Amino acid sequence: MATRQGADRAGSRTAWQVARAGTPRDAGSPRRRGLTLVFLGSIMISFLAGSAAPTPLYAVYAAHWGFSPLATTVVFGVYALAVLGGLLTFGRLSDHVGRRPVLLAGLALQAVAMIVFATAGGLGTLLIARVVQGLATGSSLGAVGAGMLDLDRRRGAVANSFAPGVGTGSGALLSALAVQFLPAPTHLVYLVLLGVFAVQAAGVLAMRETAPGRPGAWHSLVPDVRLPRATRAEVAIAAPVLFAVWALAGFYGSLGPALTATLLHSSSVIYGGLSLFILAGVAAGSVLAFNRTDPRRALYVSIAALVTGVAVTLAAVTTESAAGFFVGTAIAGVGFGGGFQGGIRLVVPLVGEQERAGVLSLLYIVSYLGLGLPAVIGGVLVTEVNGLLPTAREYGTAVIVLAVAALGGLLAHRPQQAPALALAGRGEEPDQQPGRVAGSVALLAQRSVTGAA
Repeated sequence: MATRQGADRAGSRTAWQVARAGTPRDAGSPRRRGLTLVFLGSIMISFLAGSAAPTPLYAVYAAHWGFSPLATTVVFGVYALAVLGGLLTFGRLSDHVGRRPVLLAGLALQAVAMIVFATAGGLGTLLIARVVQGLATGSSLGAVGAGMLDLDRRRGAVANSFAPGVGTGSGALLSALAVQFLPAPTHLVYLVLLGVFAVQAAGVLAMRETAPGRPGAWHSLVPDVRLPRATRAEVAIAAPVLFAVWALAGFYGSLGPALTATLLHSSSVIYGGLSLFILAGVAAGSVLAFNRTDPRRALYVSIAALVTGVAVTLAAVTTESAAGFFVGTAIAGVGFGGGFQGGIRLVVPLVGEQERAGVLSLLYIVSYLGLGLPAVIGGVLVTEVNGLLPTAREYGTAVIVLAVAALGGLLAHRPQQAPALALAGRGEEPDQQPGRVAGSVALLAQRSVTGAA
């Protein structure tokens, strides 16, 4: 009997050790984990830079192929819909098969999209490229974001908030510079990105898996927007903020180039990408500035900055002040970065290891709805209803209303912070407070067995 009990204990230890083999603590030395975190962040940056790269090229395409501004809006909307489709279908897959297979598939799809872009000869080919690119981005965002959380929950949450701004801003500006100064930009931009994706695919092959596989991969492909119970209150707070700040990004992505051209009386594509670059660049800096700020406090400050920045921008549009427009953009960038980071950090500490990709995918679904839906509506209004400046005022007013609604939700939901959440909000790990380790571990264990998103 004793021998059997000893064997059972030995078997339990072996199973426990096997389970730990795929956890972040065995994903290499601290230095290796740090390098892997930076590498995964670079993948998110390149994906979102690739998604922003076509924006300055739309004017070139329109001149070559003769399609209308409404067609540009359709291309933008098709990409957003494809991202949502990828998030809904493949967003939870990496929780079951691991992060590496999903990332490799996403990078392969991105490479296909770059080849289609580089060889595009008309609007139809451009739409196909955007669909493939959107599916690649949507299927991979949850995996790369969850992989960063696997390695380090606090720094991973910051990286999840920092990388999108860097990618979006750099992609738009570098593509604009290529259009302005380099030959064959409609080919060169995509060939450079193709090389980047190839190098990153080699890096994924060399990296260690950060999440062990588990059954249910096929079932995870069925769209399911359920949330773990432990996250529902915080997601209800974060979702309106995420929608509002990404609606702001959609404002600058869809109307920003035309507004800067009108205010500066210049058709340079560099100015067209400058407003989005300022917004995203300031947003990335704000993520770092709010790194150790309590997420709820960061959300309050960010909503105030969002409302103020959009109000200044609208006033500048009305008075035709280019300087005021860029000042308002910078202030709004604080709201974008802080709001996105605060929303992510509010939810992440509550998510179990096997739920990370699913919950992050849901947050990105909300974000891309905010990015795509208002922008498409705005594009239709510009081309078919009331023109650029009236639409800009209506769009900006709608963003302010969304931000105020998000503030109302933040004030209405005041959940009591659990120990693990409170520590994470201060930028600390639970095991840095010995007296709270048991409670934090029990809390996380309870959450890890709730329903997957």
